[in-house]
Amino acid sequence: MCSNIAVLLSGNGSNLKAIIDKGTKVSFVASNNPKALGLQIAKNANIPSYSWKNVSELEEEVLKLIIEYNVKLLVLAGYMRLLSKNFVNSLPSKFIVNVHPSLLPNYKGMNAIKQALDDSAQYTGVTIHYVDEGMDSGSIIKQNIIKINENDTEETLKDRLQKIEHRLYSDIIKSILIKNQ
Repeated sequence: MCSNIAVLLSGNGSNLKAIIDKGTKVSFVASNNPKALGLQIAKNANIPSYSWKNVSELEEEVLKLIIEYNVKLLVLAGYMRLLSKNFVNSLPSKFIVNVHPSLLPNYKGMNAIKQALDDSAQYTGVTIHYVDEGMDSGSIIKQNIIKINENDTEETLKDRLQKIEHRLYSDIIKSILIKNQ
């Protein structure tokens, strides 16, 4: 696929790996965490990677890189910071997508899996959504629901949800890129 995406991440990069494995061209990866394992995944795939601890500097530099690399879609893949209003508003509408391990609008923000378990929810799932100025409040693109098993722990539920994320997120990214060509 010829459309370029950029990925922002903070952690282990499992969604980045799934995106790469599905054949989507990743122009660059950026992180607010210089020790993020996802940066190594990018390097192993010969994808330019960048890291800035200062989130304001990261946002400023990422805006420049988006232009330099002619990026068509900015993908958040475990990026654990809220993007600033200025950053979001400096990009076109529906330019940033995110994946979240809950059925939004339920269980926004960090620890969504723990929130669902603590709430004794019967169901949870994965939400792919556009990013706006709020916390997990952008318009929903697609959701996939699963039943929470009686014996689920945070780890077992996370594993089940990540399998869905890896398949669903890659497919949605590809469909957005095709639609926007």
